[in-house]
Amino acid sequence: MGNVAEPGQPRIAMSGAGKRYGTLQVFQDVELTVGEREVLAIIGPSGCGKTTLLRCIDGLIPLSAGEIKVEGERVTAPREGVAMVFQNFGLFPWKTVFQNVAYGLKLAGASRAQIAEQVPKFIELVGLTGFENYYPYQISGGMQQRCGLARALSVEPRVLLMDEPFGAVDAQTREILQFELLRIWEARPTTMVFVTHSIDEAVLMGDRVVVLKGRPSSVYEIVKVDLPRPRDRATLLQPRFAELREHVWSTLMADARQAELAIVKR
Repeated sequence: MGNVAEPGQPRIAMSGAGKRYGTLQVFQDVELTVGEREVLAIIGPSGCGKTTLLRCIDGLIPLSAGEIKVEGERVTAPREGVAMVFQNFGLFPWKTVFQNVAYGLKLAGASRAQIAEQVPKFIELVGLTGFENYYPYQISGGMQQRCGLARALSVEPRVLLMDEPFGAVDAQTREILQFELLRIWEARPTTMVFVTHSIDEAVLMGDRVVVLKGRPSSVYEIVKVDLPRPRDRATLLQPRFAELREHVWSTLMADARQAELAIVKR
């Protein structure tokens, strides 16, 4: 089963985290914790380092400063118990839906019997039953993203990282997938860090919304989302949802307007 967080210990802890590429400092002095079964949404202007930070949490990219700990252990490489869902689906085009979902389990050393038992459960969980033998090119973008999600969930991660997971699908499919993910999370709650450009999505999904701003970026504000769970389409109609959305929007747009004025003055 691997390591688990001690009682009262955050599932993820970032301290003084910074990332530099040559002379370009992407983000710096990031201090964050994420609790067990908490959904943390990260939002900020394009180029502020949201995806880079997520990849550092996953251990795909090393930090230049500070540290990130998952379950009390410093992250130096990808680790067991952490899974990522990418924006571009990340599916193998030569593998079927079943084979793509089974990939993570196979890497983890699961037996054929375990794979045969577990994979159909997760295919059903994401609503792809009947498409097991289809290849990615034969299914829609939304179905491809469901497949990528099933692959990540099949290893039963204690930390799920999602990088703009619905950014490559149309608006209608995106809304459907948002509520599907909420349903799945309610059924199998886990620690989730969710990077998005959509303010509505951040407020709908998150227990807290982290706003990154500046160049290099750092945590500008952490907004607590005090909307009750479970959440559904009715959540979007609540006055509190509108208040939270407006607060985050105003914070980001002020920064965007300043950047636009700076460009005009040049």
